[in-house]
Amino acid sequence: MCYTQSRFNALLSACVMSLIATAGWSQSLTWLGTLGGNQSEANGVSADGSVVVGWAYNAAEQRRAFRWTAAGGMQDLGTLGGPWSAAYAVSADGAVVVGWAQNAAEQRRAFRWTAADEMQDLGTLGGNSSEAFGVSANGAVVVGWADNAAGDWHAFRWTAAEGMQDLGTLGGDRSVAYAVSADGAVVVGYSTDAAGRPWRAFRWTALGGMQDLGTLGGGWSEAYGVSADGAVVVGWAYNAAVQYRAFRWAASGGMQDLGTLGGGYSWAFGVSADGSVVVGTAGGVYAFRWTAAGGMEDLNTTYANLLTNGSRLGLATAISPDGRYIVGRGYNAATWREEAFLLDTGFPLRGDVDRNGCVDDADLLQVLFAFGGRGYRNEDLNWDGTVDDADLLQVLFHFGSGC
Repeated sequence: MCYTQSRFNALLSACVMSLIATAGWSQSLTWLGTLGGNQSEANGVSADGSVVVGWAYNAAEQRRAFRWTAAGGMQDLGTLGGPWSAAYAVSADGAVVVGWAQNAAEQRRAFRWTAADEMQDLGTLGGNSSEAFGVSANGAVVVGWADNAAGDWHAFRWTAAEGMQDLGTLGGDRSVAYAVSADGAVVVGYSTDAAGRPWRAFRWTALGGMQDLGTLGGGWSEAYGVSADGAVVVGWAYNAAVQYRAFRWAASGGMQDLGTLGGGYSWAFGVSADGSVVVGTAGGVYAFRWTAAGGMEDLNTTYANLLTNGSRLGLATAISPDGRYIVGRGYNAATWREEAFLLDTGFPLRGDVDRNGCVDDADLLQVLFAFGGRGYRNEDLNWDGTVDDADLLQVLFHFGSGC
């Protein structure tokens, strides 16, 4: 470790006078509203929960991609010349948004948006249409689907340097990529295979190509989310009774059925960076969170104190890397609308590296021992790919919280 004692002492001296211990967890539920229409849905959240992206209807009942912040509210990101657009993912720092937008010919096109360059058309694989669904932590890698000259949908991986790369299929004529690992190296989605079986979940790497993740006993499956290192994949698969079931896949244990909340169906859409927390919907009406310790819990029960007048959380689509922030869609009884929501669960506390509810010496030591290392992990608290001063400061500023 290259971190010197004198440098550590300087940082500690600068921070210790400003430390304020805030015991307990603050939880909140924010309904994000719409762009003037009657519905909205959140599909992505930044690492610190400050930026949410998704789609909302405007007053003309056109679906539009949005980027939301607490200070600025819901911002319409526009289109590529047509009437409709939708956002599906955001970079860790909230600066890069991806999704699809209609062009002047009303063809869907994958886009990458930044405040500086606004909405960039990422093109196709020779056809007319494309959509983007996932983006790497730094915003450099985008994944989705695009049609080729033959009209077949193929999963793609896009970078500014190489453009749109066709990831192929499992032998059939269609594939779609829904998510990408933090470093952009692992892509997940679904593909048809040579036997004509539709919708088999896949995991793709440059070295291994497209791997069929199988099912839970039925014929179909789709992958929607992937952990930071690409080792854990989540989605849905048919079981032998032809029921949709949320799954969590890992190379060591294969595909695990996450169960339901009493009904026959569930779908998983998002997973935390370390693969330990999964979110989705059960029966299409109950947003859930799953952990190995607690199993599948109904967010409406766990956070009942935040829900008023019959409001309900129906769909959890994404979760922040640390597992603290959950976004999706629910029923806001105050407005009588299906609306995007941002749920701050309050856990883990900022700076709580080991997730034990207390920001203490153990968290400080974990950051110090990992200092200078690269890669997206729990010690990388600001989720920029490097464990450095910024992460150490987060622990110091929140030292003592929850203890």
